[in-house]
Amino acid sequence: MEWFLGFVDDLSWWQLTILIVDYSIKIIAIGVVPENRHPSSSMAWLLVILLLPVIGLPLFLLLGSQTITGRRNRIQALANELILERTKDLPDVPSNVTLGKNSATTVRLSRNLTGIPSVTAVNHGVYTDYEGTIARMIEVIDQAKRTVHVQMYIFALDPVSESFVQALERAHERGVAVKVLIDPIGSYKYRGYWKLKKRLNRSGIPWHPMLPVSIVKLTFRRLDLRNHRKIVTVDGQVAFMGSLNMIEPEYQRKKNHKIGRQWVDAMIEVSGEVALHLDTVFAIDWTSEEFDPPEEQPVMERHPYSHSEHGNIVQVLPSGPGYTTMPNLRVFNDMIYAATKRLIVVSPYFVPDESMLVAITSAAYAGVRVELYVNEESDQFMVGHAQQSYYQELLDAGVIIYRYPAPKILHSKFMVVDDEIAVFGSSNMDMRSFGLNYEITLLATNGSIVPRLVDIANEYRELSSELTAEQWKQRPWGQRYLDSVFRLTSALV
Repeated sequence: MEWFLGFVDDLSWWQLTILIVDYSIKIIAIGVVPENRHPSSSMAWLLVILLLPVIGLPLFLLLGSQTITGRRNRIQALANELILERTKDLPDVPSNVTLGKNSATTVRLSRNLTGIPSVTAVNHGVYTDYEGTIARMIEVIDQAKRTVHVQMYIFALDPVSESFVQALERAHERGVAVKVLIDPIGSYKYRGYWKLKKRLNRSGIPWHPMLPVSIVKLTFRRLDLRNHRKIVTVDGQVAFMGSLNMIEPEYQRKKNHKIGRQWVDAMIEVSGEVALHLDTVFAIDWTSEEFDPPEEQPVMERHPYSHSEHGNIVQVLPSGPGYTTMPNLRVFNDMIYAATKRLIVVSPYFVPDESMLVAITSAAYAGVRVELYVNEESDQFMVGHAQQSYYQELLDAGVIIYRYPAPKILHSKFMVVDDEIAVFGSSNMDMRSFGLNYEITLLATNGSIVPRLVDIANEYRELSSELTAEQWKQRPWGQRYLDSVFRLTSALV
């Protein structure tokens, strides 16, 4: 005790104050940070706070909350209740449809997590041609009679998106109710975003930023809770969704143009009741931003299931901070554990949590052919290194890692199990997509969607190179070090 008192006596008052504050922050953090938080996220935040408390504490206060509050929380809760009420008499799958055991279990899980049942849908195409996809959207928008709803994580004006904006303007001029939602954090770094804002304002098209951030107005507390959804609906009857942002494939970067770097995406076009379900997701996000609800869509007659190539059973799977159960992660893991033959995972940013890592490696150990499609070079430094830190475990388990060749950036996001059931949409297989981002996923079985996704994966495989365990062992020490460092922040990046 005497040595401690002597140590304290040697400190000046300001040194003692700093010491007390430092230890107080650390002691409080140990008891507060892990509460109702994923273990990996807790460890990452504690590491930052314990090593750099002066920096870590403000960051945690600014970015550490996993919940939404205020109007958005109330609207989401009300919407969840309304969905449950209005669909309570509907079966999990259309009455004349029989699903395989594993598919039926996954559909039921998704229904219990979100309240949304599966429905029939016509698949008009899963598109992989970047500008061709936008051209098809324009074609459908030009036929709109009542509504056009656009929701994009990144939306910026440039020579590629110009024709899409013109289509919105034409629809607006002929009396169609056009509404646009844009994530400002996803878009602000592109010059074309600021041009787009002026253009939309000048044309009179109603548009708003999703989850806006304003230090002055304190509009939204969390900078890193983002709306990552990409949805376009027309008249509540036709919908597009997937991974494509409304921007040129080079993302308005001179370097990308110079080296030939383009984003490789996929979007699906569907019609039927599923379009109304996707329109509902848009309506919730629009209303949550303190704007009047969009126009109500007429109720569509339920289409009887047809055992044709278009007879798809699909289910909309929204996820994000408004859903405390992490619906996408639970559904993805359920599908992985059900795999018996082949598991295809396409994710440009693959940073799994512990549960998904165990699920995927367990499938490989069980003899399932597990194919993981990632990029040879990541466009994000921290995420790229965090992702690579998992490769050794995956290779040891027998996972086949295919790397899409640089300079292209594979940006599609989907998973297929046993050529029977698939998920497709905006969600990566990473912790950000499971808990921090608002995502939209389409679960599909039967019909033509699943075979098309298998074909797309096979096309990716033809272009990609397989990463072998021997190659990976030869990577330089500096890369190993960075991979390990950024793995510690996996839950935050």
